[in-house]
Amino acid sequence: MTVSAEDAPSRPLARSRKRRPARELVVATVFMPLANLVVRALLPLRVPPPAAVLANAFAGLLAAVALQRGAFVLAALLLQLKTILDNADGQLARASGRVSLLGRYLDTEADLVVNAVLFAALGSVTGEPWLALASFCALTLVLSVNFNVAELYREIHGEMTRGPTPSGRSVEKALGVVYRVAFAPQDRLVLAVSARRLGRALADEPDVERRRIATLAYHDRLTVAVLANLGLSTQLVVLGVCLAVGFPSAYLWLALGYAALPPFLQLRRERLARRALAR
Repeated sequence: MTVSAEDAPSRPLARSRKRRPARELVVATVFMPLANLVVRALLPLRVPPPAAVLANAFAGLLAAVALQRGAFVLAALLLQLKTILDNADGQLARASGRVSLLGRYLDTEADLVVNAVLFAALGSVTGEPWLALASFCALTLVLSVNFNVAELYREIHGEMTRGPTPSGRSVEKALGVVYRVAFAPQDRLVLAVSARRLGRALADEPDVERRRIATLAYHDRLTVAVLANLGLSTQLVVLGVCLAVGFPSAYLWLALGYAALPPFLQLRRERLARRALAR
């Protein structure tokens, strides 16, 4: 079959779409289309995906500088640019066939650094450094729960995908060490709590099939969808709005409030599992 010139660029872009158990609405409707345009421009130039990661981190750091200097609208705009580039780097890696473990480590760790600097700037301009620290910890927790609950959903529902093969490069190993120090403890905590709470819900059920049904109910799509829509892209939109209207402290209270959501969702998941057993 003949492939037209118009169809050819769309094929790598179609390959670049990442399968997700739930959509982050602001990404699907706004940032993904914009990121597609960036990927179309970068693909012919053979820009390495890590360069796109560094570009989005640089935009985020510039936003923090603008925020610190009181240029709230500029900071808000730079945050949206960071989000576009953040959604483009993974697409670029998949479209160009250059997905790497180094890129994944770099992307995750760059986001953590940018978030820390942004919250430090928020603490400075609002005069509430302790509130900013607590809000940063709350947001980091929610993002970790989001990632791990989505991964568990994929695993339980047979939707896991293979990760990139380690290259053995020294920089990749170094980033891997940083990842394990910064993220592994909270990942283990989230996974342990999830497994322990499910185990308690299933403790008195001997039937294997009923346990399987209850486990599927426990790992439900609505929980994944709610958490997905508290993802980093959505957070930077909300922060951008708070900055644009001149109330950066409002975002700190919002982010702090997110800490109440994981326990609520956890109780809901346990109730779903028990209802499945009761049927």
